[in-house]
Amino acid sequence: MSKQAVRTDAAPAAIGPYSQGIIAGGLVFTSGQAALIPGTKTLAEGGIQAQTRQTLDNIKAVLEAAGSSMERVVKVTVFLKNMDEFAAMNEVYATYFPGTPPARSTVEVARLPMDALVEIEAVALLD
Repeated sequence: MSKQAVRTDAAPAAIGPYSQGIIAGGLVFTSGQAALIPGTKTLAEGGIQAQTRQTLDNIKAVLEAAGSSMERVVKVTVFLKNMDEFAAMNEVYATYFPGTPPARSTVEVARLPMDALVEIEAVALLD
């Protein structure tokens, strides 16, 4: 089985030795995305809801560059800096998955790159 890297200017460039996403076996795997505004090294301002929105927009851009979509997501992992912000994150998250939501794990972590409040990774079917 081969793998193909996904690259798009519509999502933040990788800040380390990794790909924005990988296509393999009929699936697309996104790297963890934070709330970086594409083309900058700046996090979205406005707290957990603004960062969740930007993070999911970044995931959406990687999926679309791979030929998939948010509707095709089957698994998501959410990393939160503070589990007390779960409900606020979840409120925004739900708007991105209005149909049948994907399976999901959410964990609290001590720290995220660039002191982000949230990081999200996804696995989706290819269209």
